[in-house]
Amino acid sequence: MTGRTGRAVVLEEFGRPLRLREFPLPPAPAGGMVVACGYGGICGTDLHLQQGHLDIPVPLVLGHEGLGVIRELGDGLHQDATGAPLAAGDTVMWASSLACGVCPPCRLHREPTLCERRRTYGVNRALADGPELSGAWADHIVLQPGTTVIKVPDGTDPLAAMSLACAGPTVAHALYERRPVRLGETVVVQGSGPVGLAAAAFAQLAGAAKVVVVGGPAGRLERAAAAGIGDVHLNIADAADPGKILREVRAATGGDGADLVIECAGVPAAVGQGLTLARRGGSYLIIGQYTDAGDTLINPHQIVHRQLDVVGSWAFTGAHLVEYVRLLPALTARFDLASLVTPFPLERHADALTAVADGSVMKAVLTS
Repeated sequence: MTGRTGRAVVLEEFGRPLRLREFPLPPAPAGGMVVACGYGGICGTDLHLQQGHLDIPVPLVLGHEGLGVIRELGDGLHQDATGAPLAAGDTVMWASSLACGVCPPCRLHREPTLCERRRTYGVNRALADGPELSGAWADHIVLQPGTTVIKVPDGTDPLAAMSLACAGPTVAHALYERRPVRLGETVVVQGSGPVGLAAAAFAQLAGAAKVVVVGGPAGRLERAAAAGIGDVHLNIADAADPGKILREVRAATGGDGADLVIECAGVPAAVGQGLTLARRGGSYLIIGQYTDAGDTLINPHQIVHRQLDVVGSWAFTGAHLVEYVRLLPALTARFDLASLVTPFPLERHADALTAVADGSVMKAVLTS
């Protein structure tokens, strides 16, 4: 592949417009691969990264969600994470992060999501570290040895797979490892973006009796309902009186509150509200506060009076991506995931970011 080039969207300075740049396309590293990245998802986290809300090195190619076709396999790489054979031309997804395997969280605490030296495509792989094409907002990406790669099931719509590309594994981690949904539970999900919809969809698959989605704006809730995700949809984002909506949420749970409330809004103020939506003896699972969006006031009496289990969940590992991809046939059979996605060509990355920021699209995906 020497002599070829690839295009990529680069974050050069925080708070400044991104640039579409061209870079040399290197050969596949031993144990790694080069993928023609047909699809690069835009996550809410990317908006925070552009504004400098997470301490990351710049310049770098953004994009930690991707799906593409293998162009070249490096020496020694023959199988995906499940042991299935890999070859050029296979459609794959890949985990965004590689854990170091030797720090205390990796080695002692069995928590590789908390790895102290975690390297993440599109987040902390600076251009200067090489190779430059280390993010999914590009027409090619170079995947390093140790990356969890999994083949996408035949017949899967790539847009459906990309609808929850980061949100799905994130919720798989939260609901598999941190606080599962139990059969017959009433679940409230705060937030109607991709993470919120992933949480609602997974809760439905897990056997929740009722799933209440509280979020907004109205268009997002309408898309969720049309896709079959959630049983009740309440718009708090556009409400003149949020307190009234919170009372409606509690009423929808039967009056006592939910067995499980899952925070996926990413808005600090949602945490204080969410504490009041769980029943006494219930659980509050916080997923959405991935970047530091600031402080908020909470009433700790709500935790004690309700005797809540309050649990946080951070990111995901390659194993959780594997679980998401394995669930894609069940998810796409029940929910119209592809309808949640709006594709944009790489050249229109600025329009895509604006659409994500103003909530006019549910999920934006850059295509090459």
